[in-house]
Amino acid sequence: MEGSPAIRHLGLAPYEPTWRAMQRFTENRDPATPDEIWFVEHPPVFTLGLNASREHLLSPGDIPVVQVDRGGQVTYHGPGQLLIYPLIDLQRLKMGVRALVMALESAVIDYLAGFAILASGSRQAPGVYVDGAKLASIGLRIRRGASYHGMALNVSLDPEPFGRINVCGYRGLAVTRLLDLGVRADLHEVARDLTPHLKRRLGLDPDYNAISTDLQAVNSR
Repeated sequence: MEGSPAIRHLGLAPYEPTWRAMQRFTENRDPATPDEIWFVEHPPVFTLGLNASREHLLSPGDIPVVQVDRGGQVTYHGPGQLLIYPLIDLQRLKMGVRALVMALESAVIDYLAGFAILASGSRQAPGVYVDGAKLASIGLRIRRGASYHGMALNVSLDPEPFGRINVCGYRGLAVTRLLDLGVRADLHEVARDLTPHLKRRLGLDPDYNAISTDLQAVNSR
């Protein structure tokens, strides 16, 4: 692999420009482009997957709704939620989509094990669950053999907007947060401590560089 793979901490960034930046990165990459993982937090937004049914959007109110090109149904992003976007060349890693989903789930499960919290993934509704409540959701897009979009991990966000949707298309699906599970950590701390688990589960270079940057810097590359 050429170049220096990077984990980028983008801070609080608007959803749609971040999505477009992921699309450009994926469209412009070539076989030598290093993989990246982006950690980011978004202002309030509901997102609908490519083939999502709007019937699962119950009462969005003043929160904007964006139709995007990932898989899955409807979900909510907002402050206090950590988005993990793996921009990974799956062909180079010889990794299938299901393996990527399981790697993302397993990284969070490993992280939670450090707090003696038992969690599990799901084949029917990808994500991470604790006692039947959804802690992290996954929605991906594969383009030219590479992934973007990713995983949303509930850290300390206000859960009220989840009541305005059928979460991931499931009526009555309960949602939980790290805060509810007794994990009192901010998004930077969660990203830092989750990173080694992501590297190991994704089979990536352990010497990934962590870079604090912003969306404007990403767009200027």
